Amino acid sequence: MPDYTARLAADVDAVNAAIACALPQKASMVGEAMRYSIANGGKRIRPVLVMECCALCGGAPMESLPFAAAIEMIHTYSLIHDDLPCMDNDDYRRGQLACHRKYGEAIALLAGDALLTHTFLVAAQAAKLSVNARLRGTEVLAQAAGAQGMIGGQMQDLQLENISATREQLEEMNRKKTGELLRAACLLGCIAADAPPAQIAAIENYAGSLGLLFQVTDDILDVTGDAKTLGKPIGSDKTNQKSTWVTLLGLTKARAYCGDLENKAIAALESFGASAGFLRWLTNTIANRSY
Repeated sequence: MPDYTARLAADVDAVNAAIACALPQKASMVGEAMRYSIANGGKRIRPVLVMECCALCGGAPMESLPFAAAIEMIHTYSLIHDDLPCMDNDDYRRGQLACHRKYGEAIALLAGDALLTHTFLVAAQAAKLSVNARLRGTEVLAQAAGAQGMIGGQMQDLQLENISATREQLEEMNRKKTGELLRAACLLGCIAADAPPAQIAAIENYAGSLGLLFQVTDDILDVTGDAKTLGKPIGSDKTNQKSTWVTLLGLTKARAYCGDLENKAIAALESFGASAGFLRWLTNTIANRSY
């Protein structure tokens, strides 16, 4: 069996190097807060998905690195803002002080804004990709991050506090809040590879199940996880009176749902045969993660 752990580590190293090069180099407090927040660990699942979907569709994954760096910038901006007192009010992220706890709320707000804005510059300047690919990639990023995507999901998350959400409400919220950025990552890899429609359709089906799987495991870990391993407080969903897959289904059925979603995601990759081995392994890793 291929050493997928080593392959993941190599992808993460490439992503980290690309992010370091892409960030503004001029020293400033906002720039320092940007670098602190994006460099303090993280699984890098979204940028790895960009690279691996690009490879799966016959592209050159190193050429997709600007897209990979861009989507991690959006993800990090969202975490900075999520941790603010007006949102989830968390003091720690990835085992370190949250950005607003280290730099203050004003700098954290600006650092998040700056990362979001810089995202589109990085994607638009992906020199090794065609102009059309850069345009399509920038459009995908904007749609995934905006009011019809991640922001819309975060708004629904706030609206579902203190109520018992239905399955349909949870699925819609999760599809936007978590799933849209994961879907965008997969789609960006397809765009970088100039993938044909059949491959794009298969990968979008995969991404849809993966997005839900990622969120269900998050909900489970908020109940069963260890704060030191996770690098952030546990039990925040209960504290904030949020509807989750655990509150809806209970822990046992939520775990069973994870298994169903994992199988569905892996089945969507069938047409790629053995070349999708890494994504199958990554899906299983996400389903069984402890952080």
